[in-house]
Amino acid sequence: MGAYILRRLLLMIPTLFGIMVVSFVIVQFAPGGPVEQAIAELSGTNASITQRVTGSAQGDFAAQPSAQSNSDSGTGYRGSQGLSPELVAQIEEQFGFDKPPLERFGLMLWNFLRFDFGESYFRDIAVVDLILEKMPVSISLGLWMTLISYGISIPLGIAKAIRDGSRFDVWTSTLIVVGYAIPGFLVAILLIVLFAGGSFWSIFPLRGLTSPGWALMPWYQQIADYFWHLILPIIAMSLGAFATTTLLTKNSFLDEIGKQYVVTARAKGLTDRQVLYRHVFRNAMMLIIASFPGAFIGAFFGGSLLIETIFSLDGLGLLGFQSIGDRDYPVVFATLYVFSLLGMVVSLISDLTYMWIDPRIDFESRDV
Repeated sequence: MGAYILRRLLLMIPTLFGIMVVSFVIVQFAPGGPVEQAIAELSGTNASITQRVTGSAQGDFAAQPSAQSNSDSGTGYRGSQGLSPELVAQIEEQFGFDKPPLERFGLMLWNFLRFDFGESYFRDIAVVDLILEKMPVSISLGLWMTLISYGISIPLGIAKAIRDGSRFDVWTSTLIVVGYAIPGFLVAILLIVLFAGGSFWSIFPLRGLTSPGWALMPWYQQIADYFWHLILPIIAMSLGAFATTTLLTKNSFLDEIGKQYVVTARAKGLTDRQVLYRHVFRNAMMLIIASFPGAFIGAFFGGSLLIETIFSLDGLGLLGFQSIGDRDYPVVFATLYVFSLLGMVVSLISDLTYMWIDPRIDFESRDV
């Protein structure tokens, strides 16, 4: 198994490299980069975007005439009218765009190997510190949603498989399908209206992961306050994953229950409970475990974006989305790198869990 783990770790290197190459190439063709946005801000054509531009650059701009021709500026950027070539070059140097693309990409890879993601273009903070600042929100949403979803869905799916076709199976399936059909953000809005001071009761908080003064609370109040803030977002996020995992568990167990080895086990005198948990459970859970990495990563990043926005939770999903719109490339590439690496690590852990559930699996005999 050690050789298999080593191969998987080594395969992460070209995979990460390919992801970064594709994303870097796409960024080169994306209009409205940070240099153009900074120039537009200085030119007064994009006042809605608040960008961080060096004080010296602003001083140089103030010294420029109120209007110059495009030919005088000598640049190809839109909105650069009225800016001297020296000022534009200074802005390019500030954002690192004074170097050729290949050199910038190589420097980025070298820094990423050392987990040095630089500083945000438009937030006066290191990218690592920014990610660590937003991480607790995303970890809380992704971890608890996945654990609660799996903790309820697996027992419910097993019960539905055992009682397939019964009234219990029919009405629970109806509830599950209805829950799956309702988008999570609509559930979030409904919960706010009902329980967060919208129009009815004001039971749960509307924003944030903790209350003001949380650090001064006793530890037991801190725990209670933390979960008090999480209840509504977790409920809103869990419905879709709850339905998917439940039906996946049921179908997986039904498929195994109909196989010949189950009939043989029953013929040997084993009870239904013994057959279910000694034989069926181990085989049926393989598919459930295979879906865990995607479910966790999806909840950790993409699945929490709308929920973070609605409940004013400043996590990594919202950070990544805002950074793409702002063309804050250090944050975009850093979040992409972190989530890609995290996804591959979780996938490896999932494969190793296969062996724990079914010792018959031999990783050493596999080619990948």
